[in-house]
Amino acid sequence: MKHNLKVTIILMAMFIATQLIGLYVVNFYLAPSAALPYGFDEQARVEKTTSFYTQFLISLIISFIIAIILVFILMRINAVWFIRGWFFVVIALALGITLNVITVKLGLAAASFFALAIGVLLAYIKVFKRNILVHNITELLIYPGIAAIFVAMLNLWATIAILIIISIYDIWAVWHSGVMQKMAKYQINSVGVFGGFFIPYASKKIKEKIAMLKLKYKDHKIPEKTIKKHKIKISLAILGGGDVIFPIIAAGVFFKTYNSLIASLCVTLFASLALLYLFVFAKKKKFYPAMPYLTAGIFLGMVLGRLLVS
Repeated sequence: MKHNLKVTIILMAMFIATQLIGLYVVNFYLAPSAALPYGFDEQARVEKTTSFYTQFLISLIISFIIAIILVFILMRINAVWFIRGWFFVVIALALGITLNVITVKLGLAAASFFALAIGVLLAYIKVFKRNILVHNITELLIYPGIAAIFVAMLNLWATIAILIIISIYDIWAVWHSGVMQKMAKYQINSVGVFGGFFIPYASKKIKEKIAMLKLKYKDHKIPEKTIKKHKIKISLAILGGGDVIFPIIAAGVFFKTYNSLIASLCVTLFASLALLYLFVFAKKKKFYPAMPYLTAGIFLGMVLGRLLVS
């Protein structure tokens, strides 16, 4: 098993919770009376033809490649504050889109403004104050907001193509080039912001050592030399943001295509089972690309969901 049972359950619970929140948010914005805030609705309402989806898919791939190159340039020049600013803007907008569902349901005047204001506050704490609890709670709300934009822009075949492409990239980035590990390490150690769920944990023996040192140093920071001397190492359980958002997009597009909650929940179910399979059978201290497993689960869910609506 990749992580201990407790951590695995927590990661699975957060993953499933995000998927369900995502389906709710996507369903809200698919209604004719609803509109994506902050200018995103204008793009979503554009009339879509086969050529539109082809052009959108090509532009998305090019944008993704440019983004990866830009990230590595920023990493090379150590532009930490620029990257944090980038994270801050994206997180604030994504949170605003998700929270707008709540403010609209509450009937608040200027609902999108209040949603964005809360999003900005949470994004500030997440990016600049780096609170682990706020980090993981906001992760539950970030990906539904981003997914709502993509679901409005995609059809089923474009989604399938994206899943295949991103799975191939994930295999290359994790097993062949190590790009994914380098980006995750830089985000955590240098930027202080990680795009995904993030759970630090330690063995019982390490916890006892930490408790002992805390008592010894009380309100003082434990010296780095002391930490190394006692061989204190904290394990990290992480689940990347892409591994969370693509199943939401797939389930959302499936819901949009067939207007069936049960069918779209099949996608969520099999994606969750695929992730659980990976957690159970993956080995400790080894990196695995999650998207190939998730994509396989999503496709199985789509097949079953299609049979249910036929």
